[in-house]
Amino acid sequence: MHSRRKLLISTLTLTALGLAGPAALAQSAYPNKPIRLIVPFPPGGPTDIMGRVAAKVLSDRLKQPVVVDNRPGAGGNLGTDAIAKAPADGYTIGMGVISSLAIAPALNPKLPFNVKTDLTPISMVGIARGAIVAHPSAPFNDLKGLIAYAKAHPGKLSYGSSGVGTSNHLAGEYLSALAGIDMVHIPYKGSSQLAQDLLGGQLPLSFESSLTSAAPNVHSGKLKAIAVTSATRSALLPGVPTVAEQGFPGFDVPTWLGLIGPAQLPRDVVTMLNKALGEGLASPEAIDQFAQFGAEPRPGTPEQFTEYIAAETARWGKVIRDAKITID
Repeated sequence: MHSRRKLLISTLTLTALGLAGPAALAQSAYPNKPIRLIVPFPPGGPTDIMGRVAAKVLSDRLKQPVVVDNRPGAGGNLGTDAIAKAPADGYTIGMGVISSLAIAPALNPKLPFNVKTDLTPISMVGIARGAIVAHPSAPFNDLKGLIAYAKAHPGKLSYGSSGVGTSNHLAGEYLSALAGIDMVHIPYKGSSQLAQDLLGGQLPLSFESSLTSAAPNVHSGKLKAIAVTSATRSALLPGVPTVAEQGFPGFDVPTWLGLIGPAQLPRDVVTMLNKALGEGLASPEAIDQFAQFGAEPRPGTPEQFTEYIAAETARWGKVIRDAKITID
């Protein structure tokens, strides 16, 4: 009798564990299938390049494929919205960029997601330096000349960016407001067509969010560099002064991005992704890959990334209000 009761209790216990086990096992075994990483810009640009480096280091350390899914549009907002609306299971994550996380909230009152409540910051990924570059036929060679030309020809000088609300668009609008000039913004859906039109002379000027293609074309004489848009010079263009050095102290418009997921992402998943990314981006290989286009890895804790987003949101909100920058 006693033995039978003991066997029954053991059987019921195992049955209960079997019923409760799959959810717990799935969680503890994360990841046990491929992960989708949404990149909110087309292939070939700085966000895509840094995103693919992040995907590689995550895949290597998590032992699962991390598949890049390019979702371009609306300056990164379409892809970010897809991340926000994904299941909070760690199998859809993505690149959060300055345009959608810090600029868009101040520019677009109809944003389909709320950065604070609909997303989970996982880790900063990296920062890239940008530049103002021009076709050789442009009638100026430095920032002073650009401003003088724009003042003499109001509304005639056009510049390209990789999209409305992107960091390079805001760099152009910010400079226009500070310098008191009127330039025409030509938005593109990414960097590739923008580069083609600039090299072909159809576009005289571009605000580049990274030096991926700009630096080699400057070195070859196919483009000329007017200024670097971040606070410090780039090792890829060491002889090119910053905007700040050319009369606008404090001008600093880097392109940054980080790893994000939907809201309520389990803490242990966040911790695992953060650890894998941080270890991978600290490798000499990743550092070298970033350096090739004027960028550097900047991994950190989820809390640090959350604080950075808040600080950048406040900074860009003030810039946008003070400069009265709007989008159509």
